Amino acid sequence: MSSATPRPGKPLSERLFERARHVIPGGVNSPVRAFRGVGGTPPFIARGEGSRVFDVDGNEYIDYVGSWGPLLLGHRHPAIIDALRAALEVGTSFGAPTQGEVELAEAICEAVPSIEMVRLVNSGTEATMSALRVARGFTGRDLVVKFEGCYHGHVDSLLVKAGSGVATLGLPDSPGVPKGFSDTTIALPFNSVDAVAETFSAHGAHIAAVIVEPVVGNMGCVSPAPGFLQALREISARHEALLIFDEVMTGFRVAFGGAQQLFGIRPDLTTLGKVIGGGLPIGAYGGRAEIMSRVAPSGPIYQAGTLSGNPLAVAAGLAMLRYLKSHPEVYGQLEVRGAAIAASAPRSVTVNRVGSMFTFFFTSSPVTNYTSAKKSDTARFADFHRTMLDRGIYLPPSQFEAAFVSGAHSEEDVNKTIEAIRG
Repeated sequence: MSSATPRPGKPLSERLFERARHVIPGGVNSPVRAFRGVGGTPPFIARGEGSRVFDVDGNEYIDYVGSWGPLLLGHRHPAIIDALRAALEVGTSFGAPTQGEVELAEAICEAVPSIEMVRLVNSGTEATMSALRVARGFTGRDLVVKFEGCYHGHVDSLLVKAGSGVATLGLPDSPGVPKGFSDTTIALPFNSVDAVAETFSAHGAHIAAVIVEPVVGNMGCVSPAPGFLQALREISARHEALLIFDEVMTGFRVAFGGAQQLFGIRPDLTTLGKVIGGGLPIGAYGGRAEIMSRVAPSGPIYQAGTLSGNPLAVAAGLAMLRYLKSHPEVYGQLEVRGAAIAASAPRSVTVNRVGSMFTFFFTSSPVTNYTSAKKSDTARFADFHRTMLDRGIYLPPSQFEAAFVSGAHSEEDVNKTIEAIRG
């Protein structure tokens, strides 16, 4: 295998990126990391501490990516590091039941209003894929309604008008997805009750589920319009379809019980990830016991995973959830810090924020769905992103991704960020 010889004097991040592109597609293991949406070379991160990350060239940044959401308490929080040290003393994987996974499942069921039973998996993508299988198996129907700009992982049937990296790279959908898979998905405008009502009027007897990010984070942060989530609950129930909240991003972040607690809506199924791993890979799906009891081995709907309930991820997740339960003041701090940053937005910029999730959309128009999000000036966002990076602020490298405040961000961090925004 040949590799390019980097020119001397280049920053180490550039040299690593050159090496990576010879052995990893695009030089990254997840598309948005390539900085295609903002230009330049991605900084290669050497370590994190609290609210900061440090790259291999010695640069320090205040971090608002937070591993794309799971680091609600910041990098290397002592409670999580201690839990991981203890877990490492006994083993890294067993492929067998452990006490920790029972305790994490109990903690999730106690915290999330709609979850009576839960199955642990390895990622958010796996959680949504499994939840859709359960919904189809439970209802005996095939069609799924999703919303344009919502990203539910790289599940074949859901890569239709998806957000996240698909939006960042300007891809219409994805090659490699058979037409038969995409034909089972109906994509509608987010926040349009009329579109949902019309679709159910035409296809209600064949719709297994509606899946939605209750607060969208993958076309940038977009909140539900008043009454939208309530309408999804009412319409889906009337037609005996399941309502699935994809809370991979919002679970335990916008409130301890997730967006469903914040907005007072009880979905039939919920998918989780990010925060419940405390920075390690994990996912989960759960809901009403009568639905979840159809999952193997209790029922006929098959789903499995050798590393599901991995002891390290479970230990980190339990430490995170226990800390949040015993320190509810974290959410008040996140609200204050998030509001302060949002209030500092540049001129002619629309700010969307829900709790500790926020996005600066480079458009003067309100952003309520994927169509309005795409009106943003992505070139202007790219200039802003590069300027902020030069000033020591690490933001998501895409106009169509939410930024995250953590409990580790101090008032000083926020003030430095505001100074950098205002120039």
